[in-house]
Amino acid sequence: MIFRAKANKALDRAEDPRETLDYSYQRQLELLSKVRRGVADVATSRKRVELQITQLEQQAAKLQTQAEKALQMDREDLAREALTRKSGLNQQIADLQTQHAQLQGEEEKLVLAQQRLQAKVEAFRTRKETIKATYTAAEAQTRINEAVSGIGEEMGDVGMAVQRAEDKTAQMQARAGAIDELIASGALDDVTSTGPSDDISRELDAMSSQSDVELELARLKGISAPQAPGQLGAGDAGAADPLSKQTQAEGETPR
Repeated sequence: MIFRAKANKALDRAEDPRETLDYSYQRQLELLSKVRRGVADVATSRKRVELQITQLEQQAAKLQTQAEKALQMDREDLAREALTRKSGLNQQIADLQTQHAQLQGEEEKLVLAQQRLQAKVEAFRTRKETIKATYTAAEAQTRINEAVSGIGEEMGDVGMAVQRAEDKTAQMQARAGAIDELIASGALDDVTSTGPSDDISRELDAMSSQSDVELELARLKGISAPQAPGQLGAGDAGAADPLSKQTQAEGETPR
């Protein structure tokens, strides 16, 4: 029972009502074709009996003519023989006529059955096409609703793929942020950087750079600050009196 139940369930999932209806319609067409062949066979037999009856009637008429001629020629024996043969032919004709009547009755029954079956087949075909169209529309509507709601197998796979992609993206973003924090704290070394690799070195370099900036700023302030008169140094005096430098240079002679 378990095996039959599972097999029935599997067949129910695999069954397509449209294919089943088409197969049933095909079987009905085959049955209708057999009925038509049966009608044709009966009609052929009836026609063959009619031809035999016609031939026997012609022979009986011929024997009747021969019997009349024999009596005219005072040949009673020939006339009796001809009438005897005619009587046998009449018996055969009667039997064939009985068969003909039976065949004709069977043919009429088959023709009536064929007409009824053909009407049922045509009605079934119309109903089949209607059911197939309704099933196709319902199937399409179901697929659309499943796609919209996301409960379909295909859309479910798509949703799972999107979810996995989002999870991986969030994981990579978290990993990148964690690595940046570790590099900034000095827990990890930046192999692409040529500068200090820890926070202490960075702080010392920053202090040294700040000290150099202060010294340069003080030097610039000393150069640009204005000086009071009479406070020129020796170097400044020489720079302020270029004429004396020239006189001294002219008074010096080589020895």
